[in-house]
Amino acid sequence: MRDEGLFGPQTVTWQLHADPAMWVAGICSLYLQALHPRAVAAVVQNSRFREDPLGRLMRTGNFVAATTYGTTTEAESAAERVRRVHRTLRATDPRTGAEIRLDDPDLLRWVHCAEVASFASVVRRAGFPLTEAQLDRYFEEQRRVAALVGLDPAGVPGSSREMAEYFEQVRPELRRTDDSDLVYRFLHQPFASWWLLPVNLGYLPLGHLAYSVLPGWARKLHGRPAYPAPLVTAGLCGFRTAGLVVPDQLRFRYPGDHVQRAVDRLGKTALPSIKALGHL
Repeated sequence: MRDEGLFGPQTVTWQLHADPAMWVAGICSLYLQALHPRAVAAVVQNSRFREDPLGRLMRTGNFVAATTYGTTTEAESAAERVRRVHRTLRATDPRTGAEIRLDDPDLLRWVHCAEVASFASVVRRAGFPLTEAQLDRYFEEQRRVAALVGLDPAGVPGSSREMAEYFEQVRPELRRTDDSDLVYRFLHQPFASWWLLPVNLGYLPLGHLAYSVLPGWARKLHGRPAYPAPLVTAGLCGFRTAGLVVPDQLRFRYPGDHVQRAVDRLGKTALPSIKALGHL
């Protein structure tokens, strides 16, 4: 019997997570996550992201790809690595001095929702043809990943309405902090070495595009200007169009070759395709 993993080709997740706009969505989710003071403090105090600029984005990408396209064992192993790290790490709340556990369910839920809401909204705005019913189905499917990292899936938003209600509920806790400013600057200029200045300059428009696609309330909390909305939509669509031109053999090898290995395991019909989305 074929092991389709957590999802399989007949899911919205399988199709959406292969879209090129996911790269912008992943960066956008980091801007959003940074608005939770305890969550961003935990990252700043425990992560080497300043010394390893691409590391966190690639680790997040590998986790998403492994849980989406990997076998059941691969998905469970990826989640166990995350749980193991979260169990051992602690941080200190800069405002109260209280200890922060990285496996705190409230923080896990925040990170989960910030990620999947960003994935769906950014990819959709870039031109991915997601219906309202498929959006609800996507959030419901993502409860499987939430369960793997230690959350009760019943307490995780499973529809667009529930996701909107969650953000309304959590918004009073969100604010701009020194840590969120640090993340903002880092995501605009991730490379500290002077000789990588040309790389920073080339990356800057993408970094600011990912910021500009945040929800309006999140941009207001960050307190930074964004690109005009028409330019954001055009930039997203252009980025996605350029990504779709890349041959599948190359595009699906990053991050981690998970898509290609899934196709090798399940057959060519498992290749992510917008056409398949129309049958879901």
